Amino acid sequence: MTDTEPVGRYAPSPSGPLHAGSLLAAVASFVHARSRGTRWVLRMDDIDRDREVPGAADDILRTLEAFGLTWDGPVLYQSRRLDAYQAALDQLRESGRVFDCGCTRREAQTGPAGIEGPVYPGTCRDGLPAGRSPRSVRFRTTEGDLAFQDGIQGAIAQNPAKDVGDFVVRRADGQFAYQLAVVVDDAAQGVTEVVRGADLLTSTPRQILLQQALGLPVPDYWHVPLIAHADGRKFSKSEGAAAIDPSRPVPGLLAALDRLGQSPPADLAAADVDTVLAWAKANWQIKNIPHQLSPTAETAHAS
Repeated sequence: MTDTEPVGRYAPSPSGPLHAGSLLAAVASFVHARSRGTRWVLRMDDIDRDREVPGAADDILRTLEAFGLTWDGPVLYQSRRLDAYQAALDQLRESGRVFDCGCTRREAQTGPAGIEGPVYPGTCRDGLPAGRSPRSVRFRTTEGDLAFQDGIQGAIAQNPAKDVGDFVVRRADGQFAYQLAVVVDDAAQGVTEVVRGADLLTSTPRQILLQQALGLPVPDYWHVPLIAHADGRKFSKSEGAAAIDPSRPVPGLLAALDRLGQSPPADLAAADVDTVLAWAKANWQIKNIPHQLSPTAETAHAS
């Protein structure tokens, strides 16, 4: 981490209202920052316009305010930052770290199995085959392990070339990929610490590769456990996970703090939002957050 002022952040996607899983990450990020007097900024990760639900961004902001999770400075919207992503892509192209790919989605998925599906087989890595036109742009990964220390999950190592392959930074439809946008935006907002859900743990090595290639600082990372269904599937907006109730913020806050291993006292059930958050900031222990949550317990605690 750099020696600059610590800055935490929360970056929801407006693909639906906040549910218990997204609130868990928001509470962890907010309280971790505020417990040390650190700035906490907000970004709306609306780069993927196909997944955006009309009105969801405003609904998320109102819900965060109802839960007392107030942010510093203006909200950053990825959809308004396309020029910044293009500049980063140009920089990567100039340094030879990206290449044009003419493969269709099906053709790109013919490689060996990786951690998130088939690994790109490298068809266009050394130039477009005859008769092909550019579709997407891919980042050129290099062999070798990339290791980092996660504040909750511990030592993490991944070989991006073997586990993921050359990954997309601009899609065939012209949209910039999340991996590139999040790296550019974290640097723009001065983010030094990222507290987010463990579903993004496998994305972190790709983001570190991009940070290194662009000469950007690498934040510290903490990945909180996911709330899952009894069968192990994570709560998902796209699967209709129940939205949290902004009219009853205290039960939602207490449930999140309990899942995060903070053991809030029972008498806080009769308190207001400010009192609950004041207790959380004064008693925050990130070392008490579990690596994962029991599906049975998670279902029982669903807000």
